[in-house]
Amino acid sequence: MKPHRELSAISHAGGRFTASARALANEVAVAISYNGTSQAVLMATPSDLADLAIGFSLTEGIIAAADEIERIETVDCGRGLDLQLWLAGNAASRLAARRRSMAGPVGCGLCGIESLEEAMRATPQVTAETRFSAADVASAVEAITEAQALHRRTRSVHAAGCFSPRSGLVALREDVGRHNALDKLIGALTATGQQAAFAGGALVLTSRLSVELIQKAAIAGCGVLIAMSAPTALAVETADHARITLVASVREAGFEIYTHPERIIGGALPHVA
Repeated sequence: MKPHRELSAISHAGGRFTASARALANEVAVAISYNGTSQAVLMATPSDLADLAIGFSLTEGIIAAADEIERIETVDCGRGLDLQLWLAGNAASRLAARRRSMAGPVGCGLCGIESLEEAMRATPQVTAETRFSAADVASAVEAITEAQALHRRTRSVHAAGCFSPRSGLVALREDVGRHNALDKLIGALTATGQQAAFAGGALVLTSRLSVELIQKAAIAGCGVLIAMSAPTALAVETADHARITLVASVREAGFEIYTHPERIIGGALPHVA
């Protein structure tokens, strides 16, 4: 399946109706199965699916490392796709002890979680000590904006990128679901042995920031999270606890720092009594 399709429409502009065509993002049901048992169903863009499988498995605590996945197969089921993962013994045992059934729309990363404890699971503290200047923040957003090829065609997908002040944009993934885009990015860098890029750079997201995105960033070990939109209050509290520097509402005029400003050069203001 392709990540987008050309569909016809009728446009109205300047008082006239005309025939037109538009590239629209593809959205399909993607089941994720482990050792023959379905675990989750996501609505996702059908691209970089192996990255999605690895990233989802890591950020949901199903695997501890990519080498616990023995193989990944994609099966076209007609009405959707089945990502079939086969796990090594230790990961299979952990999965049996922690069952999760998730079926939800792209806008919610917690749909189907069966307990409050699982939704509000403990978030690890990040030790990365990378430093960004205000110019670096602007460059990160500019780089991810320029690299969004699918969004330029469809205007309907989110992006997650990893940006380094030294080497620029390391990788980027797009998806109709903001959680899927981040899982794809984490999976892509993990699969290629580039996990250290998270500690030395920043995650850059086009979407608003809710708590589950912070949880995923912490698991990836990223110390700086840059978002074009605003965070929720719980996302700020979680980022503070996880020692993540949260930069949001990035615009041409500037940005806002909500937590751990010491990683942004000049961002830690003197204490005012």
